[in-house]
Amino acid sequence: MRVAALVALFVAGLLAAAALAGAETTTSTTTETTTQVSTTTEVSTEATTPTVERTITRTVPLPAQTTTVSESSVDNTPAWVWIIIAILAAAVIGLVIAYFTRRGDGSIPVAERRRRLDGAIGTWVAQGWAVESHTGDSAVLRRGGELMLLSVDDSGGITSRPLDR
Repeated sequence: MRVAALVALFVAGLLAAAALAGAETTTSTTTETTTQVSTTTEVSTEATTPTVERTITRTVPLPAQTTTVSESSVDNTPAWVWIIIAILAAAVIGLVIAYFTRRGDGSIPVAERRRRLDGAIGTWVAQGWAVESHTGDSAVLRRGGELMLLSVDDSGGITSRPLDR
């Protein structure tokens, strides 16, 4: 019983961790730096000199553009996971209640055992049986030539069996 409770608690913890891992919080900041390259070609022609072609390349940095995405919470956990977590939580609570309400050895008090035996005897008497003898935890009943032994065990269970003469 204790091992089952421990295993149930462990599984519930794993599912809770998986559910929490599914819900993620994101913050992202993106910085883009762009550079514009311009190319200029100058061609000069003069009558006295040959044609000279000169290419000038200049790099002009542009101001940085920053895009900021605000913090948001995204829940990707399916509904069936929450249902399983709820069932496991109820099972763990039930196991804890059962653990704390159990008596030490599982036996019930003598007065309760006698009450249960008296109730069983009453149902047999209503069916036509007569009480031949009665002790604290058993009774012998008679109907005609038949004998029946009723007994109650430590946990309160009632058993009946025919007796040989």
